[in-house]
Amino acid sequence: MHNRRRTAERKSGMTDLKIDRRYPIGAEVIAGERVHFRVWAPKAKRLEVGIEGEWGNDLGAEAPPPFAELQSEPDGYFSGALEAKAGSLYRFRLNGAGNLYPDPASRFQPEGPHGPSCVVDPFAFKWTDQAWPGIKMPGQIVYEMHVGTFTPEGTWRAAMKELAELARIGITVIEMMPIADFPGEFGWGYDGVDLFAPTRLYGKPDDLRAFVNEAHSLGLAVILDVVYNHFGPDGNYLGVYSGDYLHHERDNEWGDSINFDGENSGPVREFFITNGRYWVEEFHFDGFRFDATQSIHDESDEYIVGAIGRAARLAAGRRSIILVAENEPQETKLIRPRSEGGDDLDAVWNDDFHHSAYVAVTGRHEAYYSDYRGRPQEFVSAAKFGYLFQGQPYSWQESERGTPTFNAHPAAFVSFLENHDQVSNSAQGARMRFESAPGVYRALTGLVLLGPWTPLLFQGEEFGATSPFVFFSDVGDDNLREAIRAGRFEFLSQFPSMAVAEVQRTLPVPTERETFERCKLNLAERQTQRPFYDLHRDLIRLRREDSRFQKQIPGGVDGAVLGEHSFVLRYFGEANDERLLIVNLGPVQPFIPGPEPLLAPPFGCEWKVIWSSDNERYGGPGVAKPVSDEGWLLPAESTIAMRAIPQTKPRRKPKERKRER
Repeated sequence: MHNRRRTAERKSGMTDLKIDRRYPIGAEVIAGERVHFRVWAPKAKRLEVGIEGEWGNDLGAEAPPPFAELQSEPDGYFSGALEAKAGSLYRFRLNGAGNLYPDPASRFQPEGPHGPSCVVDPFAFKWTDQAWPGIKMPGQIVYEMHVGTFTPEGTWRAAMKELAELARIGITVIEMMPIADFPGEFGWGYDGVDLFAPTRLYGKPDDLRAFVNEAHSLGLAVILDVVYNHFGPDGNYLGVYSGDYLHHERDNEWGDSINFDGENSGPVREFFITNGRYWVEEFHFDGFRFDATQSIHDESDEYIVGAIGRAARLAAGRRSIILVAENEPQETKLIRPRSEGGDDLDAVWNDDFHHSAYVAVTGRHEAYYSDYRGRPQEFVSAAKFGYLFQGQPYSWQESERGTPTFNAHPAAFVSFLENHDQVSNSAQGARMRFESAPGVYRALTGLVLLGPWTPLLFQGEEFGATSPFVFFSDVGDDNLREAIRAGRFEFLSQFPSMAVAEVQRTLPVPTERETFERCKLNLAERQTQRPFYDLHRDLIRLRREDSRFQKQIPGGVDGAVLGEHSFVLRYFGEANDERLLIVNLGPVQPFIPGPEPLLAPPFGCEWKVIWSSDNERYGGPGVAKPVSDEGWLLPAESTIAMRAIPQTKPRRKPKERKRER
């Protein structure tokens, strides 16, 4: 949708033009073979644009390009129209100096961030998703994807061929890791420097449009992971145009913070708000995952993340989109409505759930796992309240952690066993199943996919991928690469188990291409690892089709601890449409007697097993019935889902016993 335009009257050659712009910055095709350029460059007294040829043609780049001077506007902007077209390559020259620079709002960098920018016509692609209604948060199953490692080719076109299979097994949302262009030949994408330019590593901009269009045709939504907390260390030319993009007195763990509330921050805010609109309008993304919002510092009346989200929703028009945040200190203001002083996002990542699960699997509570024990009460509380830490003391940081979540919708908490960060934060990037007993892993998989939260799977998790996922980055020169290697190894050394010299010697080097190549998925494992694939497919189907598990009812789940390693979740519903989830992460456990009301079936009903992680098709020992006339017997390392059904036999009459007088 291109329903917002900016009108500007500027001279171009001898003609006065009235320019109808979609966005306040960047190069836009306007008519025929003419392009209008607009850039914020308060450092410049004079700004020129040079057309260097057309992408794909031999430029004969020895000759300097012809330059046309842009007209200055108030507040440091420059703009103008000249003869050019889609595919034209261009750069800017400031104050007549010899250096040429890419457009800060470039739509494509075919030679990478250090090369020329490319004019793109967004209307050349013919969308077929006009009937796509968008999505809302409840009911979603999210799948995090790194395009460069999802297929051997590592392109949008190759990944697009796999979307039908993801839709078939029940995935509803693709969460695409960052795609803003960055230097080098591989990387996670969190060091992006051209925030409007889909990286050339995965294909052309229209390849990305085709990916989203195909996803919508299959009923899949696509949200984009965006990094608005810092710029990458290599290839960022914004400082050439203005010294006000960064807040140099306020740093974060990746460097200087972005200036959202300081002097001359208005155009900076406009840059990022425009970026949010752009991805939704021109690529039809269904929302965002905002990376590390704790490092997006802004004391303005409206927090920039909320402002970007509000603009993105307006840009989507009739389509509904979802907005998700990562927030390490667990500030629930993000998911509160604006009417209550919040930022009106839909969901947050819940690291608390992951950390409890990790400790339950490994028994290690070191570094940022220090405050977790993996005990049943932690899982019960996560099911009822989302975050575990909501203001209590948190010893790892020697401070209080979190804010209250009461009254928040259960769908607002995205829970997972794996994501890109947590898999990579092990010595060799091993998947959780390799650190777990098979039964415990199956049981936790059942919990995460049937719990009341929004579940997220990391690519390959659904078929038990054997490929690791570690940090990799091809950014920069030798000095920067060494700094990246040293910084990564230092980060991992916060875990005592990874700080010892013999482990440090074996850590994968992030800047080596082999490190990146080892992380590529082997999609043939969908067949060779069939028990894992069946496990995830069956659970997703049950979650989506069961009349109660598919509902995320606020306050609709209660839970109780049954033993040292076991607990029950009770899903209440109308007309006895109730479920039990029995989870035992330890050895077989008799629960006799059973004085726990949540285990009692609704009146006139009994419990029937509808799913068990012990099913032989998942590699389990076989399904056991946990309740009998004698009481409850919880199978070892298992999760069992049960449904209330009408009683098939009358209740037993109590034996006559002598009573005390």
